[in-house]
Order: sequence, then structure tokens, then C-alpha cells
Amino acid sequence: MTFPQSRLRKDCVIKFIPVYLSGLSILALFIIAVSHVSVGWPILSLMLIVILWGWWFKNISEASTPFPESKSGNSLTDPAYPFSQATAADIIIAMDEPALLVNQGQVEVANRAAENLLGMHIEGGDIRMAIRHPAAIRLLTEPLDNMTPVLLAGLGGVNRRWELYAYPLNEEQRLILLRDQSTAHLTEQVRIDFVANTSHELRTPLATLSGFIETLEDDDVIKERDTRHHFLSIMAREAKRMQNLVDDLMSLSRIEAGKFSLPHDIVHMSPVVEEVVSNIQASGQAKATQITLENHLSSDSLQGDRAELTQLLYNIIGNALKYGRKDGIIKVALDNTDDHRIKLAIADEGDGIPFHHIPRLTERFYRVDNSRSRALGGTGLGLAIVKQIVEHHRGELLIDSLPGKGTTVTVFLPTTDFFPE
Repeated sequence: MTFPQSRLRKDCVIKFIPVYLSGLSILALFIIAVSHVSVGWPILSLMLIVILWGWWFKNISEASTPFPESKSGNSLTDPAYPFSQATAADIIIAMDEPALLVNQGQVEVANRAAENLLGMHIEGGDIRMAIRHPAAIRLLTEPLDNMTPVLLAGLGGVNRRWELYAYPLNEEQRLILLRDQSTAHLTEQVRIDFVANTSHELRTPLATLSGFIETLEDDDVIKERDTRHHFLSIMAREAKRMQNLVDDLMSLSRIEAGKFSLPHDIVHMSPVVEEVVSNIQASGQAKATQITLENHLSSDSLQGDRAELTQLLYNIIGNALKYGRKDGIIKVALDNTDDHRIKLAIADEGDGIPFHHIPRLTERFYRVDNSRSRALGGTGLGLAIVKQIVEHHRGELLIDSLPGKGTTVTVFLPTTDFFPE
């Protein structure tokens, strides 16, 4: 509630008038005494001073209680309350959510949130023009008899969702509230997409396994050794693909469950990176000279989970090996930043990624090239897991790519010096 400033200034002037008059009276009394005027004038002046000072003290004592108590015990409802009481319009204007006061179908009051959503000139107009949605017409214009809220789609944006509520205030006025449900809708859509994508990813290898099992039940096929081994190798590959998908899903779920608690272990980043690079080279996934490591860390300790950081490195370097140019150099660089963070940059020499794909690379099951990713054994969850690990460690993930030049994935992780004790 805002208090009228003009009234406050007026009250202050009135309260200080007795002070000014008293000063003038004292001055007049002094002049009379010095001038040897008859005694009547000093007596009258003294009486005037007493009266004015009494009036002034009475006003001061009343003003010392800024919220006078009423007989009912509620100062806000007392008529003697010195400040204006809040009206329905004041309450609506103070609300954060879009709210409107409608009088016989006309918008009487709209707060700032409603104007930003529906337009800056809706006051005084027809409510049906402000909210042009067929499902909302009854709540906006017809009598309200146990009506449930209406879900409005597309108001203020394609993906925005609002619930519209209408409350009668009297026979002519009603309060219209709009509550934003976009986040809840987006969360539900993500859940639906996740279930659908997971089902789709599992359906393909399961269909392959079922088909080959039926084929191997044929006695003639079992007798042909080469054919049997060929089918079994495909079945093993599909089973491995499902196993990788389940493992990634479990990792993602575990990391998300604990992402809001900072790991407590102290991990040194240099030996972790060196170990992962050495293991990848030893396993034959990369040639001995294909991965270069440049370590310029002066401070490499951080609060972290060693297993998660190892998985992060395997996922990023693994993507660089899969989607980079064959025999292309992969550069792994470690350095410290001025704000006490570790900068890990992994760059490949691949075909690069078109710019419009980059914002969605960390979404679950999002692929730039579906057929190529599945052929290379990707689950579509690698960078989604990387993003969750980085967030768990209070870090930052950046992906830069130039078509034809390659892709660089950069991770910033705070060192132990970043968190002052």
C-alpha cells in the first residue's frame, strides 16, 4: 500500500505551526518587556504561549502512535486510520500474477503483469477482446456456478500454458486471475518424451533379437556354422547396445538424484585425465599419437566425484573419436582460469556440427545424425550425462563447433580455492 505524500507533508506543516507561533510570541514578549509596555500584554502573550504549546504537545502525542488502535482492535479498519485503506484495485495492481477486475464485461483494472501478457491498452475494453479464447468465454461473461478453471494454450507464446480463474466480487464485478502452468506443462512433456524415446531405443534391438532367435530355431540354420555365428554376433551387439542404454539411464538417474549436493571428496584432476587418456590408448580405441595432452594446471584439486569425472572424460573423448575425422588429432588441454576454476578443453578435427543443433546437444536422445549415431553404438545420452555431471560439480559446459573445422567441448570446474572457508 502506498501512502499519500501530499497528506504527510501537510501534517508535518500543521504540527510545526505551533513551534513557529510560540517563537514569535516569545519574541513579542521580549519586545514588550524591553519597551516597558503595560502588564496586560505580557499576560496575554504568556497565555497564548501556554495554549499553543498545549495544542502542540497534544498533536505530538497522537502522532507518536503511527497506527492508532481502534475500538475493534484493528487499526486498518478504523475510520480514524490516517492513511487510505487498500481497495480491490490496489490489491490487483500489487499482485505479481496477471490479474484483472472486470465490471459487466469491461476491463476496469489490469495490473502490470496482465498488460505485459495481454496488451498495454486493455483497460476499458471488452474482456472478450483481451482474452480471445473460446474456452474462457463462459468464465469471463456468464454467471459463475461452480465453474472449474480453464486451461489456455498459446497465450503469450506457443509453448505457454495458463489456468484462468474467475471469482465473483459482487453482482457486477468479478476478479480474473491467470496462473502460469508453463513449467509444469514442460516438465510433463519432458517426461512423456523421455518415456517415448526410451521405448523407441529399446524396441529396435529387442525386435532384432526376437527375429534372430526365431531364425536360429530353424534346424537348417543351426547346422550352418558361419550363418549361426553371424547371427549370434549381431545378437550380441544388440544386447550390448541395450546394456549400454540401461547403464546410461541408471547413471543419468543417479547423477540427477544427487545433483543438488556438492561432492565432498577432494579429487586431483591431472591424474584422472592422464589415466583416462592412457586407458583409451591402451584399449586400441585411439592410436598412441592420436590424443595429445597439454597440462598447464598449477592447482588441480577440486571437490568432486572421481567416478563421475572419469565418466565425463570417457563420454567427451569417446564422442570426439566417434564423430571426429578418422585418424584426426584430439587435443586435450588443461589450464587454470583467473577465477579459480579448471578449464578442460577437448577439441577434435571432425566435420563439425551445424549451429542450430548446438543448443539441443545435451537433450536426452537428441542426435544430429540418427543413423550414424546408432551405427556407431551411441545411446544419445552421452552429453546429457556430461551436462548433469558438470552441474553436480557447480561447473559450466560450453560447446563450440565450426562445420568442416571440428568441435570443441569446454568444461569449467571450480577448484577448492573457489569455495572460501
